[in-house]
Formats: sequence, C-alpha cells, structure tokens
Amino acid sequence: MKSKSWIGCLVLCVAVSVAQTVVAGEAKTKKAAKKAAPNPALAPIKDTPGLPRVLLIGDSISIGYTTFTREALKGRANVHRIPANGGPTSNGLQNIDKWLGDTHWDVIHFNWGLHDLKIMEDGKHQVPLDQYEKNLRDLVGRLKKTGAKLIWASTTPVPEGKLNPPRSNADVIAYNAIAKKIMDENGVAIDDLYAFALPRLKEIQRPANVHFTAEGSKALAQQVAASILNALGKEKKK
Repeated sequence: MKSKSWIGCLVLCVAVSVAQTVVAGEAKTKKAAKKAAPNPALAPIKDTPGLPRVLLIGDSISIGYTTFTREALKGRANVHRIPANGGPTSNGLQNIDKWLGDTHWDVIHFNWGLHDLKIMEDGKHQVPLDQYEKNLRDLVGRLKKTGAKLIWASTTPVPEGKLNPPRSNADVIAYNAIAKKIMDENGVAIDDLYAFALPRLKEIQRPANVHFTAEGSKALAQQVAASILNALGKEKKK
C-alpha cells in the first residue's frame, strides 16, 4: 500500500510540474508575442487610389507622430514612413535609396539631427557639425532627384535635465542653423517643429526626455499635417 501511495504521489507531482511548465510556457510565448508586436507607425500601409503619396523620414520623434499624421490626413493623402528609426545622417546615407524605393512620392517630409548631435562616451558628437552639413547636403541632393516636394522638419528642442544619452539644446540650435542654411540654398520648405514645440515644451514633452507624450506627438502631427497640406496646395479642414 505504501508503495502504491508513493507512486501515486510521484505521478501527481509530475502532472502538476508538467501543467506548471505548460502554463509558464504559454505565458512566456504570449509575452514574447506581445513584445514582438510591430509598431503600427512602422507597418506598411495600402494606398487609397487617387490620393497623393507622402513619405515621412525621421527618428523616434517622427515615429511618435506618424499615426496621428495619418489620422489627420485620412482621405487626403497616403502617409507612408520609412520602416525604421532614421537615426543619424550617416544612417540615412546608407539606407536612403532603399527607403525611397522606385515608387513615386508627391511629398517627402524629413528630418535628421537628434542622433547626429548625441554626445558619445568620448565626449564627441555622433556626427560632428561639419560632417552633418556634408551628409545633409548629400541627402537633400538625393531627395531632390525624386521630384517630390520636400519639407524639412527642424529638430525639436532638448529639455533641461540629465539626459541619457547626453544632448544639449545649444547643439540643437547649431545643427538647425546649418540645416536651415542648406534648405534655404536648395529652396526646401521648412516645417519649424522646434519653434512650434519650444513655447509649449513643458506641456507636450516628457520630463528630462527628448520624446513627447501622446498628446505632444498628436500636437506635432497637426503641425506636420498642415505643412504637408500646404505643400500639396490644399487647405486643412477646420
């Protein structure tokens, strides 16, 4: 009897262990699936025939306002974006041909800057200002070949506080000044997101963080959408 009881306990313990393993495995699978869920901003979209095609190029700031921009321009434009964080200008040069593809674009709204001016462990910018200027000139030259109407988005402000990685708003101003010179020389329209965000920074940006709240990204999107409609020669609906 004792032998049968011992075997019964063993079987029960094994069954419980297997059940726990299965549950834990399912939970892990669900967590991994949730973590791997694609950001809707980066997902490809299907064009609505007859509407102009718009491409957004930029870093995580633009990722934040992409879906809101699509909503703002629903029924008025097909709003695509590059399927990644645009990073610094050096990354842009490596990937611009792939991002543009061989399709037609009516408007390209673009930015590089926050990653370029990031201060690395050696105390230097990821892309020094003089190299940023050269890279950006090359990128503008490539974008002009598409025949699309181009809109440069100025780099948004860096808030006060300890940032990781370190950045300085003085650098934002310097890099934006170089970008403005290039855009003016090339006749590229400027969507001044820096000037738009600066007076309302405390209301729309996260504390000690270059990123914006959901409401902040939505506010930026309204500005972006207005600049795109202006480039398309359309007035935004009230």
